[in-house]
Amino acid sequence: MISRTSPWARPLTRRTGSAERWRRLGMLLAALPVVVALSIAVGSGGIAPDTVFSVLVHPDGSEAAIIVHHLRVPRTVLAFAVGVALGMAGALMQGQTRNPLADPGLLGIEAGAALAVVLAIALLGVDHIGGYLWFALAGAGVATVAVLSIAAGRGGPDPLSLVLAGAATSALLMAFTQAFVIRDGDTIAAYRVWGAGTLLGRGIDIFYQCLPLLLLGVLLAALSAPGLNLLQLGDDVARSLGQHPVRQKVLGVGAILVLTGTATAACGPIGFIGLTVPHVARALCGVDYRWIVAFSGLLGGMLLILADTIGRVIALPSEVQVGVVMALIGSPVFVLVVRRSRLVTI
Repeated sequence: MISRTSPWARPLTRRTGSAERWRRLGMLLAALPVVVALSIAVGSGGIAPDTVFSVLVHPDGSEAAIIVHHLRVPRTVLAFAVGVALGMAGALMQGQTRNPLADPGLLGIEAGAALAVVLAIALLGVDHIGGYLWFALAGAGVATVAVLSIAAGRGGPDPLSLVLAGAATSALLMAFTQAFVIRDGDTIAAYRVWGAGTLLGRGIDIFYQCLPLLLLGVLLAALSAPGLNLLQLGDDVARSLGQHPVRQKVLGVGAILVLTGTATAACGPIGFIGLTVPHVARALCGVDYRWIVAFSGLLGGMLLILADTIGRVIALPSEVQVGVVMALIGSPVFVLVVRRSRLVTI
């Protein structure tokens, strides 16, 4: 249940009407090129900004041009795509479970992907990022199906059983993952970079491999978002208004699986985006999920780009993994949200 003090329970105000929503969306879109330019201009290589933009427009084969075109631009593009996926998945997960503290990881997606990657490294000798991608996506899918099977009831998985089944399955899968990692030193070395959540070393080829699945996930999210508004009223009310709750839940969980599974496969588990971004989106656009999902995607993409940029410069000449930076940013935001809003009661 959602408490009366929850921002989810507040009625839509005039200030978050359609015109105001479009204005705020326009402001975010206007800020996006600035965030992208900052990501491309800033890095541990110490290249002057004017040189960066010179080689960006006129690549001359120099070291600066190689760094910009083969390292910074692919990282920025992939960071935005992964952030969009995680932000949308977080909004959908909170709507599906009617729990504003829910996270896509509750479905076991990240734990399933991690176990599949470890098995691929330890048993099959997979040692490159492109190889991790498909194993991670398959593991995420199997884990999600297992969670849905455990939580399924006559009317489909209810929010509480889904959360409990996801938490139990995630704990079990992570235990198996740690068992494989501890017993094999080579697996530890190969897994720890991916497991920390990173964009380092990701070329544009990884983005192209992920793009069809990410577009599919965005399409499923767009189809799922309108029905979430009725699901907030409960399955019985939604059914009486012509909604099909089971079909809506399957569609939403499918979108979460594709979005989170692909993002996790590409960059490893990156936490807190799906947890915190929807709260910011809700503050900007109100309680209509058609807008929340769109705002969450845009905010998630921008936030991950900024987190990656910060990670490149806070520990020069080394880099801090983007998953670590997101934990540093997301943890205090999450605590603030919980303390200020007293969000849920069960």
